[in-house]
Amino acid sequence: MKSILGAAVLWGTAGTAGLLITADSVGVAAARLVIGGVLLALLGGKALKSAIKPGLLLAALAVAGYQLCFFAAIGRTGVAVGTVVAIGSGPVFTGLLSWLIHGRAPTRRWALGTTAAIAGCAALLLGGGAQAVVSGVLLALLGGLLYAFYAVMAAKAIGDGASSNAVMGVLFGGAAIVMLPVLLWTGVGWLAQPSALLAALYLGAGATALAYVLYGRGLRTTPVATAATLALAEPGVAALLGLVVLHESLTPLSITGLALLALSLVAVALPERERDLAQNGLHR
Repeated sequence: MKSILGAAVLWGTAGTAGLLITADSVGVAAARLVIGGVLLALLGGKALKSAIKPGLLLAALAVAGYQLCFFAAIGRTGVAVGTVVAIGSGPVFTGLLSWLIHGRAPTRRWALGTTAAIAGCAALLLGGGAQAVVSGVLLALLGGLLYAFYAVMAAKAIGDGASSNAVMGVLFGGAAIVMLPVLLWTGVGWLAQPSALLAALYLGAGATALAYVLYGRGLRTTPVATAATLALAEPGVAALLGLVVLHESLTPLSITGLALLALSLVAVALPERERDLAQNGLHR
C-alpha cells in the first residue's frame, strides 16, 4: 500500500509543476504521456513483448482516452467539478469492474471508506463553489470509467504473472503512440523554454513514469479497488502543496474535506480482519 500512496503523492505534485508551463493543457498532458510512456516502455525491457495482449492494448487506448475525456470535461465544468467527478467516480467503477472481472466483492469497510473519501474530495475541491454542465459531467464519468478499466486490466495482467513494469510499459507506451499526434497537433514550441522543458520532463519522468512504476508494484499485493481509493490521496497532496508552496488559502469546507479524506484513507489502508474478508467472499 505504501507504493500506491507514493504514486498518489507524485500525481499530486503534477498541478504545481504544471504552473511552470503556459502551454495549452491538452498539449501538456500529451507531452507528459509521451515522455512517461516512452520511459515506461523502456523500463519494461525484454518482458514488454510477452506482456502485449489484446486486453492491455485496449487498456492502452483507455489510458489515452482518459486524458482526453478529463481535459474535455474540465473545459465544460471547470477544474473543480470535473476533477471531483472523474477522480471520485474512479474507485466506484474500479470496485464494480473488479467484482465483475475478478469476482472479488468489495468489503463493507472499503465501501464506507470510499464513500467518505469521495465526500472529502468533493468538500476539498468544491469549497469555493462551482457549477456543473451535463455534457462535462458525462465526459468526466466516462473518464472515471476508462481509468477504472485500465487499472483493473493492469491488475489482472499482473495477477496472472506478468511483470508490473512490462504491463505499465504496454499501457503507457501504447498511449504514448496514440497521444504523439495530439502533441504534434497542439505544437511543441513551448518545450524550447527551459522551465517548461524541465517541468514537462518532471511530469513525464516523475509524476507519470515513476508514479506508475510504484502503482504497478503496489498492485501486486493490493486489491485494485483498494488501490483506486488510496489514489484519492492525490487531490489532498495537491491541496497541501498549494497551501505550503503556493501560499494558497483553504476554506473551512476544504479543510474539513482534507481531514475527512485523510481519515478515510487511513481506514481503507488498515489490514482487513479475517472475519471481514470471509463475510465478503475473500477468505482463502
